[in-house]
Amino acid sequence: MPDKDAGTPRVFLVRHGETEWTISGRYTGRSDIPLTTNGEAQVSSSAAKLVGAGKIINPARIAQLFISPRTRARRTYELLFDEAAQKGLETKYEITEDIREWEYGTYEGLLTAQIRSGRKERGLDTERSWNIWLDGCENGETAAEVSERLDRIIKKIRKFQGPYMYGEKEVDVVLIAHGHILRAFAKRWIGFELGTALPMMLEPGAVGVLSYEHHNVDEPAFLLGLNMG
Repeated sequence: MPDKDAGTPRVFLVRHGETEWTISGRYTGRSDIPLTTNGEAQVSSSAAKLVGAGKIINPARIAQLFISPRTRARRTYELLFDEAAQKGLETKYEITEDIREWEYGTYEGLLTAQIRSGRKERGLDTERSWNIWLDGCENGETAAEVSERLDRIIKKIRKFQGPYMYGEKEVDVVLIAHGHILRAFAKRWIGFELGTALPMMLEPGAVGVLSYEHHNVDEPAFLLGLNMG
C-alpha cells in the first residue's frame, strides 16, 4: 500500500541527554547543567540508530535547526551529528532563546512536591494542585508567554515548509531542546492550548516526530510511526 503522505516535510524534536538534575527530577530552566556521561551515551546511541544518510534524520534533508542556547542542548547537537554533517549544517542552524526551556522562576531547581508544598503554604491552589500547563511559574513564564515564543518558530517552519508538501525540496527541521518546552511545542504544533490535557513523554536523548496530514500545511499532526525501510 503506498504511503499517501510520503515526501511530506517533518519536524524532529530532540531532547538533550540526561543531566544530574534530570535524574533527580529537579526543574532545570536557565541553570546550565552539563550532560552526564550516561547522557552523552544516550544521545550517541540515538545518533547511531537514527542519524545519517538513509536513516530517519538524514542531514542532507535538513533545511533548518533550532537549538536552545543551554550547554546541554548545544552538546547534544555536537553528539547527534558527526563533523562531516556539522560542516554541511553550519549555515542552517539557529541558536535561539525561543526554544529554551520554560522559565521556571521561583521553581528553578525544585521538585514538583516542593513546588506544590510551597504554594500551599502561601495560600495558593486551594481547589486543585499546581499544574504548570495551567498555572505557569511564579516569577517565571506563563503558558501564554511560552506559547507566544513557540508560535514564532512554528510560523517560520510553516513558511518555508509550506511550498514543498510533496517533497519538491528537502525541508526537514530539527529542534534540539528540553523536556517541557518540546512537549509544549508539540501541543502548539497541532493548535492545542498548553492547558489542554494531552499527556506526553519524551525521554532524555530521545527523538519525537511531527509532520502534516494529506500534504497540507494546514493539517499539522503527530507522526506516531515511521517506516524504517
